[in-house]
Amino acid sequence: MSHALNKYITSDYLSAADKLRGKSARRRIVAYVESYDDVLFWRMVLSQFEDDTRYFEVMLPTQASLNKGKKQALLTLMKQGAGSSMIACVDADYDYLIQGDTYQSEFMLSSPYIIHTYVYAIENYQCYAPSLHNVCVMATLNDHVMFDFQAFLMEYSRAIFPLFVWSVMLYRRREYSHFTISDFNTVVTIKHTRLDQMDEAVSKVRHKAFVKVKELQRKMPGMKEEYLKTKDSILSLGVTPETTYLYVQGHHLFDNVVAPTIDTVCGELRREREREIKAKAHHTLQMQNELSAYSKAQSDTTQMLKKNQGYTQSEPYRRMLADIENAIKI
Repeated sequence: MSHALNKYITSDYLSAADKLRGKSARRRIVAYVESYDDVLFWRMVLSQFEDDTRYFEVMLPTQASLNKGKKQALLTLMKQGAGSSMIACVDADYDYLIQGDTYQSEFMLSSPYIIHTYVYAIENYQCYAPSLHNVCVMATLNDHVMFDFQAFLMEYSRAIFPLFVWSVMLYRRREYSHFTISDFNTVVTIKHTRLDQMDEAVSKVRHKAFVKVKELQRKMPGMKEEYLKTKDSILSLGVTPETTYLYVQGHHLFDNVVAPTIDTVCGELRREREREIKAKAHHTLQMQNELSAYSKAQSDTTQMLKKNQGYTQSEPYRRMLADIENAIKI
């Protein structure tokens, strides 16, 4: 091998080695998350902040055991020492809304190295109303706007807002035994039906919420002033009567409100597309082939909802990004 070629290879090798050393020199930031389901979400969020100086490694909070969850993530961060190279990324739950009235809430809100979702959980982002039509399109390949998800979730939110204020107020008072989040979920569950009866379904939820509010008022009289104070407080935190759904327990919203509604809408969209194929087909074989191709091209609605990333323009998401930006600058 010639001296010139040796020189070229050595130079090329050293250049590659320098690049490798540059990558290894990047600051590693460990991000503890609550569960397996959270890893991809936070990986997608944090990757936006990776550059030549830093990268993130998203992991569960313990290496020596299978313990996980929000408390474990916060505890691990506390034990190992939060800082510019170690953060926790967690669901806000009610800890954001009760504003430090418990130790966990105070700890979460006081540390710049704890990033929370602002909405109740990741599932609430996946259920972000303006993005749900696109979820239906992904699942059915039919872009017909058959149902107004934004209007539906706006009316649903207005229906449950007064009861939601009661729920937050009781958790702030640590008197949630009178009305737990599970109790709240039971009241605000939608009984799904045909699309043309969804307004009636929301009306039934509104009635159930009204009845429960009256019951709580009877059991706990003299709470009007504190109720109004709590209402003003959560409004200042970004909760509105029209966006209450973003602060309902995430799994409940996903499983019992949004996913079943999307299933209903997608079922109608699929049947519409199939009727269209049958009407346009020139013969039976063409119809069968087209129906088979359409069936194979469709996707599972729940999986599409879980993969939904149409929430990135929402206000809570932008606030979360700002918190990450601040944390990595400290």
